[in-house]
Amino acid sequence: MRIDKLQAELPEPKKPEPNAAAALQELLGGKYGEMSTLGNYMFQSFNFRNKTKLKPFYSLVSSIFAEELGHVELVSTGISMLNNGPGDPTPDVDISKAPFEDMQDVRLAGSFLSNGGGSMPMNSNAASWNMDMVTTTGNLIIDLLHNFHLECGARIHKLRVYETMTEPTGREVCGYLLVRGSVHAHAYALALKKLTGVEIEKMLPTPNINLDRVPECQKYLNEGSHRRLYKFSPHDYSEMAGIWSNDEVALPGDPPGKLEVVDGHPEGGKIPELLGNYGAFAPDYAPEEIFDIATKLYKKSR
Repeated sequence: MRIDKLQAELPEPKKPEPNAAAALQELLGGKYGEMSTLGNYMFQSFNFRNKTKLKPFYSLVSSIFAEELGHVELVSTGISMLNNGPGDPTPDVDISKAPFEDMQDVRLAGSFLSNGGGSMPMNSNAASWNMDMVTTTGNLIIDLLHNFHLECGARIHKLRVYETMTEPTGREVCGYLLVRGSVHAHAYALALKKLTGVEIEKMLPTPNINLDRVPECQKYLNEGSHRRLYKFSPHDYSEMAGIWSNDEVALPGDPPGKLEVVDGHPEGGKIPELLGNYGAFAPDYAPEEIFDIATKLYKKSR
C-alpha cells in the first residue's frame, strides 16, 4: 500500500542546513543505508525459494521490505527539507547576483547543481549506491544472517550520523530509524533462533548503546513502536506472527511488553510542503503558470 504520509512526522528546519543533509545521505545511499536494506529484502523476497512451505520467513522478509520503502521516503524527505536552500527563495530572484554563492562551501554542491536540492541514491561523499550492496544467496540462513548484520551495521551508522548534527529534522530521522532498525535486527535474530536454536538476540543491541540515551527515540519507545511489526497489507503476511510474537518480548533495556504483528501500516505523519526555489528553476522558471494549470486539473479531478 502507498499512503500519502511519511512513516513519522518531521519537524520543519528553521533554516537550510545542506551539510546536515549531506550527512543524512549516508543513511540513504551508504553501504548500510536505506537503499541497501530495501534492495536486499526486496530481491530476497522476490527470489525466495519454497515460499509456501517457509511462509513465516517469507512473510517476515516481505513485510520488512515494504517498510523499507517508507524509510527511503523518510530519509529522502529529510534530505530535501534540509537542502531547501541556500539561495534567495523569492520569485524573480536576480540570478546575476550569484544567489547560490554559498554553495562554494557546501559539502555536496551537486545536490543543488544537478538535483535542485533533492535527495539521490548516493552516500555522504556522492558515491552512487549500486547493486553490489545487495546480497541474495538463495540460502535462507545465510540471507537472514546477512540481514541481521546489515541492520546492526545500520544502527552504528545512524548513531554516528546522529552525533554529527544538532538540528532537529535530521535528528528526528535518526531517532525514528534507530527504533525501527532495532525492530528489524530483533526480528531477524528471532528468525535465526527459530531455525538454528542459537540465541542471536542476546547479541543485541549492537553497538551496546541503549536507545534511552537518544532523546529523539523516546516517544517511539513509549508508544511501543519497538514491539511492532507491520504487515502493510490487509490480508497477507500474517504468518510472520510465528516468529515475531509467540510470547517473545521486547529487548532488555527497552520498555517491556510482548511483540505484536499489526495489520496495515503505521499511522505516520504529514508529508511537508517543499517550497519552490526559484533561483534553481524548481519547480520551473514561471511557477505561476504551472500552479494555474495544476489548480484547474485538480478541480477537474474532483
